[in-house]
Amino acid sequence: MNILDRLRKGWNAFTSRDPTDEYLTKRSPYGIGSYSYRPDRPRFTMGNERSIVTAIYNMISIDAASNEIRHVRVDENDRFKEHINSELDQCLTVSANIDQTGRALVQDIVMSLLDDGSVAVVPVDTTTNPNITDSYDILSLRTARIKQWYPDAVKVRVYNERSGKKQEIVLPKSTVAIIESPLYAVINEPNSVLQRLIRKLNILDAIDEQSGSGKLNLIIQLPYVIKSNARKEQAKERLQDIEDQLANSKYGVAYTDSSEKITQIGGNVENNLLSQIEYLTKMLYGQLGISQEIMDGSANDQQMQNYMNRTIEPILSAITDEMRRKFLTKTARTQGQTIKFFQKPFRLVPISSLADLVDKLSRNEVVSSNEFRQVLGFKPSDDPKADQLINSNMDQAKTGVNIPGQQIEGQPVEGEENQNGVNSGPDLEGMLSLPISQIE
Repeated sequence: MNILDRLRKGWNAFTSRDPTDEYLTKRSPYGIGSYSYRPDRPRFTMGNERSIVTAIYNMISIDAASNEIRHVRVDENDRFKEHINSELDQCLTVSANIDQTGRALVQDIVMSLLDDGSVAVVPVDTTTNPNITDSYDILSLRTARIKQWYPDAVKVRVYNERSGKKQEIVLPKSTVAIIESPLYAVINEPNSVLQRLIRKLNILDAIDEQSGSGKLNLIIQLPYVIKSNARKEQAKERLQDIEDQLANSKYGVAYTDSSEKITQIGGNVENNLLSQIEYLTKMLYGQLGISQEIMDGSANDQQMQNYMNRTIEPILSAITDEMRRKFLTKTARTQGQTIKFFQKPFRLVPISSLADLVDKLSRNEVVSSNEFRQVLGFKPSDDPKADQLINSNMDQAKTGVNIPGQQIEGQPVEGEENQNGVNSGPDLEGMLSLPISQIE
């Protein structure tokens, strides 16, 4: 669809009509309104921003966004064939909207998914109205917080890049990808391990604020009985005198009478709060497939593999399955179109083991040389052999592999004239005399 068709048929989720309406033509060149911070950035709720949860959510979202989500085509056996250069693929890889790249969109989806338990991915700009037809291209995507659920629709709060504000709109469920967190029972349930850990951390924060408030928490026992008003006034004067001494002293030192007794309260009272927090943290790590080594970056291969399979893979599968269900029509799925995520297995392989891995996979004709050069960050080689699945340790003339520019011994060159001067193509009699392994 060309630019003129997009302007004539384009649809926007906020305006519900042609995005080139009168409202947009009257706005300023830089948009309406301005902010000192980014208004479309996701923000945590329910106190999650003040606990250990922030670090966990951020790490999971970064690791999930490091995997590519692509619009691809598969064969009848659900095997990957090729990438599809579509508008949806551009949203997932290059530019999701005017503010986010494709990777930033995936990170936004995962962070909102873990924080709320469910998130909506809204096609804001499409080529045609999705409420009328299923045949449309998605031009921009944004995450949205679900505010209210209806039988066939949802009310979402999504950022409107044209007004610069977050707005609540009602959209059909058939056009919105509604993703539910596979870790909902562990993270978002009211009595889950994470919620219990958050409550314990809030209690610990309250105790730390009290201990760090600068109060001494002292009880002064005066050498007389305080019952009458005169004695009370005298006690207040004595208390004010001690406070003035502490406030005006360089090192916070005050003096008292030998008959007065001072008792400090609210000190380091022993409790099991810290041990409970450590226990809940360890339990949460176990249920999420995370360890302390993963958090500090010292995890081994087995720990990272467990983390990728138990934590990252379910989240990415939930995202791709819902996008495939809502953003691809039944006809497109029948034609082999789908949405897949691709992990990068060599990213976790140390340099010391990479050379041995390259030798094994290339020798067993699993990957070609140019495919491995891409992993190493090298540009492809111009050698035709670098794009073929061959074992370079073996003589290709004996294996019968046809490499451009290389002639197998005993086989005539195609197009060469025979003894009678007739260009008869390949010598069939000569080929029949060769071993079967050398006949193509």
